[in-house]
Amino acid sequence: MANIPMRVAVLGGGSFGTALASMAADNGFEVRQWMRDGALAKQINREHRNGRYLPDYAINPAVTASTDIAEVVSGAELVLVSIPSKAFRQVVRQARPFLDSGQILVSTTKGIEQDGFRLMSQVLEEETGSIRVGVLSGPNLASEVADKQLTATVIASADSLTRTRVQQALSCSYFRVYASNDRYGVELGGALKNIYAIAAGMAAALGTGENTRSMLMTRALAEMSRFAVAQGANPMTFLGLAGVGDLIVTCSSNLSRNYRVGFSLGQGKTLDEAVEALGQVAEGVNTVRLVRDKAHQDGVYMPLAEGLFQVLFGGVPAQEMARLLMQGDHSSDVEFVLSREDVLQSHRDTRGAGEDEIHGSD
Repeated sequence: MANIPMRVAVLGGGSFGTALASMAADNGFEVRQWMRDGALAKQINREHRNGRYLPDYAINPAVTASTDIAEVVSGAELVLVSIPSKAFRQVVRQARPFLDSGQILVSTTKGIEQDGFRLMSQVLEEETGSIRVGVLSGPNLASEVADKQLTATVIASADSLTRTRVQQALSCSYFRVYASNDRYGVELGGALKNIYAIAAGMAAALGTGENTRSMLMTRALAEMSRFAVAQGANPMTFLGLAGVGDLIVTCSSNLSRNYRVGFSLGQGKTLDEAVEALGQVAEGVNTVRLVRDKAHQDGVYMPLAEGLFQVLFGGVPAQEMARLLMQGDHSSDVEFVLSREDVLQSHRDTRGAGEDEIHGSD
């Protein structure tokens, strides 16, 4: 490693992929970036600037952009995949003939594939058969990373070499990479928080107070961890950067695309109008439907996700979100301390005892 720089490939020409490519080049690695848009690739190579997504960001001149996916991934030790979830599998399939079994494949996409409810790391496994698969996720607003604001992220993988190589490639004075072996938990945290960022944007547009926003984020964290644990994740992961950390930043910042969609909805715009005004992919819109349906299928209680689904797709006014939340069951605060079922059973027992006393007094 000291004599031969690791070669890094980045698939995707968006803001986060561009920032990661430049960071790896700053660290002395050979970096190639793939994108579909030939004009954008030429601009990056000529001007060292991504005029579409990060127009004011100076990209390290060592980054080479290309529309030739074979040229980009062949021989790379580390491949970072920064493609929106809807096109993720298609691009990985396109790259597959040029990948080898020893390459490290890392998803940076915070979304879920509709067919079969597949996480992006699962798509990587299915399409490539690789055992060196990881997920990069955390409170990482791309524009702030590009501005070199102090930022931390998580690389999650069961493979220790994957974790180490990502830390080597991306760690720098302003970007700290922590390690985890709970890939599902970290990945679900990144995908699920997008739902609640939409809700937080709506709440802000409606002028809610700090108490309400605090309640919203805290109950969102409870829903996220409840759902993720049902899918096999570790609940402790949600105390970290990929859980509460990412949730806080996306529910608090108008730099978050999902937050901005929610804010537009809270102002009375339709979903189509909100997405059109954004001009970029907001992964949370698709994730709301997928998670709500999966929660129904698996019997996971998610009142916030259900309420947001009704606002986005059921014609329910945004103002109804708070009412739907307040009408839910009075349950436990932290379910991994006191289970929701124990609280509900106590309610049933109390009602039963009250009825016995009434009947006994007749």
